[in-house]
Amino acid sequence: MPDHLDSRTSWTRLAISVLIATVGNVGMWAVVVVLPAVQAEFQVERADASIPYTLTMVGFAVGNLLMGRYVDRFGIALPLAAANLANGVGFIVAGLSGNIWLFALAQGLLIGLGTAVNFGPLLADISHWFWKRRGLAVAAAASGNYLAGAIWPPLMQPFLDGWGWRWTYIAIGLFVIVTVVPLSFLLRRRLPTHGLSGVVAGSPPLKPTALSPGMLQALLVVAGFGCCMAMAMPQVHIVAYCVDLGYGVARGAEMLSIMLAGGIVSRLASGWLADRIGGIPTLLIGSVGQGLSLLFYIPFDGLASLYVVSLVFGLAQGGIVPCYAIIVREYLPAAEAGRRTGLVIMATIIGMAVGGWMSGWIYDQTGSYQAAFLNGIAWNLVNIAAVALVLLRTGRPRVAPAAA
Repeated sequence: MPDHLDSRTSWTRLAISVLIATVGNVGMWAVVVVLPAVQAEFQVERADASIPYTLTMVGFAVGNLLMGRYVDRFGIALPLAAANLANGVGFIVAGLSGNIWLFALAQGLLIGLGTAVNFGPLLADISHWFWKRRGLAVAAAASGNYLAGAIWPPLMQPFLDGWGWRWTYIAIGLFVIVTVVPLSFLLRRRLPTHGLSGVVAGSPPLKPTALSPGMLQALLVVAGFGCCMAMAMPQVHIVAYCVDLGYGVARGAEMLSIMLAGGIVSRLASGWLADRIGGIPTLLIGSVGQGLSLLFYIPFDGLASLYVVSLVFGLAQGGIVPCYAIIVREYLPAAEAGRRTGLVIMATIIGMAVGGWMSGWIYDQTGSYQAAFLNGIAWNLVNIAAVALVLLRTGRPRVAPAAA
């Protein structure tokens, strides 16, 4: 095995990556925390106040694809530094904005795009530095996103109470610039490559599959979109669901926190499992678990039951998204890891955005979340079908068509 894989340098790089992800992904969560204050100051309706979050997710989705291409060409350090400089500037501009539309543009064009490099492209980069522990390493880097969700909202609260949302946003922007940008250059070392293909020297061989690279990519995109259409129902609507049941906002927020905590455990456990049985079987296990936990939400709507089901849901779904990055590295060329991982991650984010909206639309039409849960289960079955097809077609090489 090449010296650079699973080395002390690899683990140091992983630690830096997790730290960068934990700080750099603040933009996904800060906008949710300040939404009530922003709505009150700009005196807009809740729908208009939600636009900044929507644009943040759009920027995050597009950025994962665009930044992935740059990472394939230039390595992670320069895109990471430039994107997080934009990320920090975005917080400052948003903090100085005079209306909801400038705030929304800062969130989407600067914070959303800037945050994206801290997820999919960062996972693709760290995957090059591990072989035996690749699954665990990718999962750990992906956990930085959930760690950001667990750390930043409570950390922001005393500053919001004392400084207001504007100065809190400006302070976050400055903090991102002075921490993440310098940390980015600690990742400037690139692996040795040979030939014009840019293949990493000494890379382990790809696993065999009967699927063409394009077909495998397409199935992963379908699977990613389907799983996150399903995932969005509890993650986006659990607080509103608890309010409908009479349990209140605080109980729903606690269940969301339990999901995120379970998601961190799930990501690390799934990474460990993927190192032993492979990314595709691990993804299928998580997908089946997610579907079952969605089904449990329908009959079990008591307060204690919802806490348990929310934990089970977090433990099932947390490891799903990192598995896509693991599968890309197992079956597709290393030199294309950034853009291919970015494309799948973009599909998952679009699935979250559309799934969150669709669940709300179904609720508006039916007056209940029961049909929305069933819709999530249906999309989860689409995910399982795509993953099962990939599983059935792997393990044997693709046979090239015979020459005429």
